[in-house]
Order: sequence, then structure tokens, then C-alpha cells
Amino acid sequence: MLIRNRPLNLGIYVYAIGAIFLGLLGLVSGDFATGWQHVGPQVPLRVPLAYLTAIIELAAGVALFWRPTTRAGASTLTVLYCVFTVVWIPKYLEDLHNFDPLGNVFEEFSLVVAGAVLVASFLPAGSLIGRREALFARLYGLSAISFGVGHIYYMPGLLSGIPKWLPPSQMFWFYVTTIGFFLAAASILSGVMAPLASRLITAEILGFEMLYWIPKLFVRPHEHFIWAGNAISIALSGAAWVVADSICRTAKGAPPIENPSKPLLPKVDRDRAQ
Repeated sequence: MLIRNRPLNLGIYVYAIGAIFLGLLGLVSGDFATGWQHVGPQVPLRVPLAYLTAIIELAAGVALFWRPTTRAGASTLTVLYCVFTVVWIPKYLEDLHNFDPLGNVFEEFSLVVAGAVLVASFLPAGSLIGRREALFARLYGLSAISFGVGHIYYMPGLLSGIPKWLPPSQMFWFYVTTIGFFLAAASILSGVMAPLASRLITAEILGFEMLYWIPKLFVRPHEHFIWAGNAISIALSGAAWVVADSICRTAKGAPPIENPSKPLLPKVDRDRAQ
């Protein structure tokens, strides 16, 4: 059986670190990533569910670091992030004019897409899901559109979060990043210059983590919301990176290799076996 040649890319590890970060945060706080994982106080057994979710995130994230368990880890995170995607939908339907819940839907959806891409990349190339890796990666463009709309919706807060020392101005970087999301979305959805666009959007999200969320830890180190924001931001960076790795690999036309789950015999031994 043949599968795609999936070289070791950094995206899977950043994606894994995001899940591990979320898991550790949940175990320490006994809470969900408040503001992103929408589980209200009225939910029965909320605290036990928070700990269970944290354990699942931590275990699945660790599983991504070991080749034999990567598919299980990716599948687990895909299902978990699907749940968090779905729970935001009723919140949005309550007020269709409020973009915030919809923005959270597509943030979680980007994590789902990355998980699906990883699952597909570890399945046989001719399998039903394995053949759709490129399609899953292309769906990331929908989240990129949401990110651009979100920049416009949250404009005042984002402007204040852009470092004033960054030349030439805060407004310049607001426009650059907003337009960048929309252009990346168009590129990924259409396939035109998708490898470059996927790498640039990854860099943009990583930059947001480094310039916006990390500095907040030094100002408000005891605030759960700030730690949750960093954890989600790292997970989103990993998701974008996973998609970029997949798009770039597909663009290079990586050839299939023999199933790595079965050790390859040296050529001489293979000849004898035949």
C-alpha cells in the first residue's frame, strides 16, 4: 500500500505544542480556554469536563510527537475542535449581527482543518480521506476570510495592540495585515500562489502571537484570559503552519513511498525476498 511522502515538517509540532499548552492550562486552572472554548457556567459537570478536555488535549498533543500515534492524536484533536466549533454556532444564531461568535466559529474551524489535513496525510494516498488532503487544506481559506473580517470588526482594539514603536505606523500595519488575510484567502481558495500565501499567513499569525499576546503576559501574568489567548494563538499558528506544509508539499508533487509502518528491507534483501 502506498501513502504520500510526508516529510517531517515543523507545523505538526507547533500544532502539537498548542494542544499541549491548552491541556496544561486546563489542568492548572480547572477551566476551559475562556473566550475561545465556549462552555458556559450553566453546563452540568463543567469543571470535570474542563479537566477531561485538558487531559485529552495534552495526550493528543503529546501523541503528535511520536510517529505511530500521530494519526490517533490528529484524529482526537480534530473531533475535539469540531465540538468547540459547533458550540459557537447557537451563540451566533442568537444575534446574527454580532460577528464575535462567528469569528470564534472560524478560528476553531481552522484548527479542525489542520487536524483533518494531518489525518489525511497519514492515510493511504488512495483512500477516501487521503485523497482529500488538498481539499481540506483549501478550506482553510474560509477561516482566512473570517480573520480579515475580524480585523475590521475589532479595529479599535487591534490598533491599540499594535506596538507603537513598529514603523511606519499602527494604521499601516492594520491595513497590511487585514488586506493580507483577504489576499491569502483568495490565493488558498483558488490555488493561485497558494504556497506563498499559506506561508505568509502563517508568519502573520505567528507575528500576532509574538507582538500582541506574549507582551501581555508580562503586563498581566496572573490573568487566565491572557494565558488562554496565548495558547489559542499558538494553536492557530500551528494550524496555519500545518496547512502551509501540506500546500507546499502538494505543490512540489511529492511522490508516494512505501508504507513506513512496515520497515523497508535493504535492496539486496528485497531482491532475495523476491
